[in-house]
Amino acid sequence: MDGKERRRGSRMGAVLVLALASGALAAVAGGKPAASASADGTGGTVAEMTLTTGDALTLPAVTSTALVALAAIGVVLVTRGRVRRGVAVLGLLASLASVAAAVQGWWGVRSTIADTLASVGADGSTSPTAWYFAAVLGALVLVVAMAATVVLVPRWPEMGSRYDAPAGAASAAAASAAAARVGADGVTSTDLWKAMDAGLDPTGEADEPDRDTADDTADHPERDPEAADHLD
Repeated sequence: MDGKERRRGSRMGAVLVLALASGALAAVAGGKPAASASADGTGGTVAEMTLTTGDALTLPAVTSTALVALAAIGVVLVTRGRVRRGVAVLGLLASLASVAAAVQGWWGVRSTIADTLASVGADGSTSPTAWYFAAVLGALVLVVAMAATVVLVPRWPEMGSRYDAPAGAASAAAASAAAARVGADGVTSTDLWKAMDAGLDPTGEADEPDRDTADDTADHPERDPEAADHLD
């Protein structure tokens, strides 16, 4: 591997690690409370208890879109050509949606807190939590990483074609031949798996004796050592 290929591989690794780390951060932070409320009086206490139970203050859309971007990264690693570039673009769109969900989700959480406080006749304030900032940061870094993936993915090494599934017709013929052998001549499915594990062709027929050699031995018994012993 020359220096250029080594730099290309290290750049690919850095981008993928950045995308995975930021996507995981956004996905986890999206499931945590994005804001906290503080209010005075009995009504404020009731409101705080109501808001802290359940998922009322979480950002599920951030989590779901971040997971879509993470899935796109996995698909990028096992595809090639235009499909690979298209999946990278899909991951970029998902990361942008994650940022939008974080921004929009904040206003939704604030509205939820305000409605809850008003329902109990309490006044209070709303403040973002550290998890909200983590969700925003993760989503923003994910956008940068997925944008870099879209730009650089055509230069990244691709998975070899030997990992592809066999051609349709050939695969179907091989599967039919293997199925036909199961149960024939005492061959079981376990035997077929053992043959494939040993690098053998489980669909191949057993070698048959050379009929020409057998006929030649019958016509000229002196060529068969055992037959010569009987003649003596």
